[in-house]
Amino acid sequence: MMRVCIAGAAGAFGMKHLEAISDIDDAEVVSVVGGSDLKKIEAFADEHNIPHYTTDLTESLARDDVDCVILATPTQVHAAQVIQCLKAGKHVQTEIPMADNIEDAKKIVALQKETGLVAMAGHTRRFNPSHQWIHDKIRAGELKVLQMDVQTYFFRRTNTNAKGEARSWTDHLLWHHACHTVDLFQYQTGGETASQVQAMQGPIHPDLGIALDMSIGMKVPNGALCTLSLSFNNDGPFGTFFRYICDNGTYVARYDDLEDGKGNPIDLSDVAVSFNGIELQDREFFAAIREGREPNSSLAQCYPAMETLDRLEQCLNTAE
Repeated sequence: MMRVCIAGAAGAFGMKHLEAISDIDDAEVVSVVGGSDLKKIEAFADEHNIPHYTTDLTESLARDDVDCVILATPTQVHAAQVIQCLKAGKHVQTEIPMADNIEDAKKIVALQKETGLVAMAGHTRRFNPSHQWIHDKIRAGELKVLQMDVQTYFFRRTNTNAKGEARSWTDHLLWHHACHTVDLFQYQTGGETASQVQAMQGPIHPDLGIALDMSIGMKVPNGALCTLSLSFNNDGPFGTFFRYICDNGTYVARYDDLEDGKGNPIDLSDVAVSFNGIELQDREFFAAIREGREPNSSLAQCYPAMETLDRLEQCLNTAE
């Protein structure tokens, strides 16, 4: 049985991991870490029959009955907490991004190599059956991506999470939401790092201190292009929508659904054991620990996305 600690368990994505693990027979959550409100995380642990709760990650890391940690905590603390977990001898999966700057990303990749522990970034798009189907076709030589057109749209003019609840930290279109697509584009085009990038952003919000609109362009050495539009001003359907324009067909992915360019659904029933991308990434994390191997979406594999994000940030800073 894989014994798991979830930090940030009561948040939107902590709950998604908790639900995913409930569908995995050989894994259980034995510890949860909350924010500063001990009574809140105590009530959460009681509700979900979790034996240990705390507001201090260090306390969970000291426990012999914790094999690994999933970090569903604010972006700004990911890198520091990954370091904390690895130094405590615990395998770790962090929600994306692994860091919100290139220097911290370098540090945690180097520390993982030094410790030899499994360290993974939660790039769920690699595991969604819709994108897995495309990736399998690419690996088989049946598809080649010529262009990806991606829209990431939310309505977040205040600090709210995916459940619409207030939160204490500010999200970021570049280092969080663009990170999904930057990694997926490079993953789906043969693991190439973007050779050309461009980025523009709208006005900085006076209270949040971030841009609520952003436009990104990328090109990899094989010639494939990606156009990414992001907004926190979108008052309409939320989420990320992907159009793959390939040499042998066009495909549109919406979370776990996939259609061809004419709107015909693609059967994804044989792609994986679940339609839940977070469950599939958690299964990969646990399997890599058991098998002593590098997981898909390891920190090292996802580091090139951090390099591209850093270059995109330089574009934004130069434009200012």
